[in-house]
Amino acid sequence: MDLPCVQWQDHVAQKWRALEPKLKEQFTSLLEIDDVFRCGLSLVRQDDLDFLQQESAAYSVQKDAELAAKCRVRGNSSFKTKNYTAAALHYSKGICFAPSTSEQLSLCYANRSATLYHLQHYQECLDDIDRAVKNGYPSHLLHKLEDRRTLCFKHLSVHEKGREDDQNPASNDCKGSDTANSPSVGPLTVGICPQVVVDSTVEKGRHLVAVNRIAAGEVILTDRPYSCVLLPGMEEVKGKVGRYGREREVLFGVEDRRCHRCLTETLILVPCDRCSYSRYCSTGCQQEAWEEHHRWECALGADLMAMGVMSQLALRLALKAGLKNFLLARESIRDKHKECFNNHSSDPSTSSYGGSYLNVYNLLHHLNHHSPALRFMCAVTAATLYLKLSKAGPPPVSWSHTPQGPNKEGGDADWNAELWMLGSAVLQHILQLRCNAQAIVVLQDTGATNSPVQSNREIRIATAVFPTLSLLNHSCCPNTSLVFSTGGIIEPSGSALSADFSGGEAEWRHKAQGVTVTVRAAKLITPGQEILHCYGPHSSRMVTQERRRLLQEQYYFLCQCEACSQQQQDVEEPRQQEPGAEGRDLGLLCIKCKGSLKKRSEDREAGFVCSRSSCSHCMSLSDVNNSLQEIRVNLEKAVELMETDRPGEALRLLKKTLCQSGLILAETHPLQGELADATARAYASLGDWNSAASHLERSAVAIASQFGKESVELGRQLFKLAQLHFNGGSRGAALSVIPKVRRLLCLHCGPHCHELQELKAMEDCLQG
Repeated sequence: MDLPCVQWQDHVAQKWRALEPKLKEQFTSLLEIDDVFRCGLSLVRQDDLDFLQQESAAYSVQKDAELAAKCRVRGNSSFKTKNYTAAALHYSKGICFAPSTSEQLSLCYANRSATLYHLQHYQECLDDIDRAVKNGYPSHLLHKLEDRRTLCFKHLSVHEKGREDDQNPASNDCKGSDTANSPSVGPLTVGICPQVVVDSTVEKGRHLVAVNRIAAGEVILTDRPYSCVLLPGMEEVKGKVGRYGREREVLFGVEDRRCHRCLTETLILVPCDRCSYSRYCSTGCQQEAWEEHHRWECALGADLMAMGVMSQLALRLALKAGLKNFLLARESIRDKHKECFNNHSSDPSTSSYGGSYLNVYNLLHHLNHHSPALRFMCAVTAATLYLKLSKAGPPPVSWSHTPQGPNKEGGDADWNAELWMLGSAVLQHILQLRCNAQAIVVLQDTGATNSPVQSNREIRIATAVFPTLSLLNHSCCPNTSLVFSTGGIIEPSGSALSADFSGGEAEWRHKAQGVTVTVRAAKLITPGQEILHCYGPHSSRMVTQERRRLLQEQYYFLCQCEACSQQQQDVEEPRQQEPGAEGRDLGLLCIKCKGSLKKRSEDREAGFVCSRSSCSHCMSLSDVNNSLQEIRVNLEKAVELMETDRPGEALRLLKKTLCQSGLILAETHPLQGELADATARAYASLGDWNSAASHLERSAVAIASQFGKESVELGRQLFKLAQLHFNGGSRGAALSVIPKVRRLLCLHCGPHCHELQELKAMEDCLQG
């Protein structure tokens, strides 16, 4: 949840309405962030703090042995059905809830070790056994752990011998995974490639422009977030699919299976010692998060969840920057030295790339564009957080004037008069994030564990601020592709990064660990072209009028990108269009002659008319919408049937729906593509690979029409097609489609993505 909870929004809105007109006018007239914050701070009362305390009770992050026991019971149930992934996640939740003095902690560790053993994570199993013993596992049960420990050592010794054998080339199998996994060059460099420079104009602000030709697929920049916050929410975790869905799936929050610092996905989370919410992939991430922000966030965990992700991220930005960097950034603005891109400071917090607070501070906050009521909500929220933080303990070390840090005796008495700037910084970042926050998205598997064909969708797992990525302006038809990576060391994704970057300073040429974003050219970019990416509204998913409205509401600009300008010109000069072009874009067919339908006028309620003059049959908007809704309902029912392991019933419904949709939908319509994709899944579940491939090819036609023939969406669909051909033994068809998939995925995702490794394995087996 990005914004504060609805109850807090309503509370502040009521407070705004109750303000005296003169005070409202005074607040509205304020033009500086500092003044807005100080005014908000002066208006926060004890009842506001009490209200937040009351609402945050719903987001309790306290340790609780009873909740830990309930998680352990759920884990036991999943373990009995051999759903070991879900069991491990339940036990991990129990570990996070369990107080350090509770027996539940050792029991959850011991039970998790059992799931890890069955998942063949033997070293991790041994680690959990040690944790269980360390935390007082009952002595009369220790023999179980010792037996499991012995089995782990046996498996590890066999595995080690296998690794030695694998070093013999003669023992390598046909998958070729060792080659695909091995790095070809050194660690990834964070920064901008030499073919691009930072430019600045009054109209566009700071932005990136190509100075040399950039080929499609080349890496333009790689960036790490200055800070990020994991999104609490539901994410599907697929277990073993049982008959009729009795053990079909278990839902866990994203926060239950990802490190709260580097976002890496893991079953073996390390809990915060003090709260039940924050958890990490390792003690290293745990300690780094503690030193950077969690030391101060921990006591405010429930309050921050009630205040929303944007408020928490704004606080993290301020805590990480500290008073010194905040004042340096502010001074650079006052001295009008905004163009600091050649700064070679060895301080990574102030250098140009790889964690620049100066770049973050420079982001536009659009204070005067936000409505007075929204400004008021942000100001009161920042002020309330500041007061809660001041009452929780001494001020953060990063905001202390003294090298030794503040007086550790605690209380708000240690908060001197100048520390209101921390609250002002939080307010500035809240306002900035409304226009500059970046969603971190990853591909999530949406198919059953035993599904023969990959099925996935993009989900948002975190919100972040990327100092360098934030330089890119928007286009509804961007010339770049973004790929996010989480956890570990990310290997280089192309030759573009093998050369020295301009600037060449060793300070920011470091290994990219944790969260990274890689931006690649999605098409040929010629010298002088601006580097652009999409802020959300994309020309392939949304009509021009709706895109422009959303961009104006959130980002305060009227989009004049190539797609918007061209489509606006088409509206103003309809005679230049090919006959029926607009109807083909709609993907709707006349039920009488199968000609394409087009809008009767720009009026949304006007309905449609056949583009063929010999027919000119009209259909009302309601008739078309009713037909589409009926198709969508049947599609949803069919998908649900497949998820409950009833593909035969799903296929019968899909065949009926395809006959119905063929009367009104062209092959290029997105809904027709979804139907074809679902039908392919149903056939694949029944083992009819040829029929599955035939329908997936139809789906690929719709995707190519919607997203383009060079899109990553088409690449992923063709990847599924390659899987179907491979599973069906269609050697020629599979070898024919694999090069197309490889080119598209390499273009958008780089040559080391896991889909390409699977393609290589399929290709080697087919050719061998």
